[in-house]
Amino acid sequence: MQFMVIEHFRDQDAKAVYARFREKGRLMPDGISFVASWVTADLGRCFQVMECDDATLLQRWVAEWADLVRFEILPVTAGKETAAALAP
Repeated sequence: MQFMVIEHFRDQDAKAVYARFREKGRLMPDGISFVASWVTADLGRCFQVMECDDATLLQRWVAEWADLVRFEILPVTAGKETAAALAP
């Protein structure tokens, strides 16, 4: 299953987030796959697509970053798949 992960950098402190990333990596447990990410121009948020079959793994990952990032995690499907599912 794919998830849109919206990271809100606490105090818009992207430098702290990227410093930890450089030092420790993504800190994701096995079973989560990173697909892609985009960062807003104001360095306040990051949008990531992740794949995972067990949402508790995402919770473990969030716990590693909760001091620097507030998360929104939304299960998503590709628009093409949704269109096919809703076709007459």
